[in-house]
Amino acid sequence: MTREERRRLLGTDVIAQIHARVAEAPTPTADVIEGLRRVLTRPARTPAATPVQRAA
Repeated sequence: MTREERRRLLGTDVIAQIHARVAEAPTPTADVIEGLRRVLTRPARTPAATPVQRAA
C-alpha cells in the first residue's frame, strides 16, 4: 500500500493524530533499540543466509 493510498483511507486528520501520538512517546533506550535491531534483522534467529542448492 502506498503512502497516497493510506492517506486516502485514513484521512489527513487521523494521520496527524498518529504523528502527534508518536511524538509523545519517550525516546527508547539503547538496549531497547539493540533488541529491536536484533529481532528485525534476524527474526526467530533465522540464519542470515540460506545456502542455495544447485540442480544436478
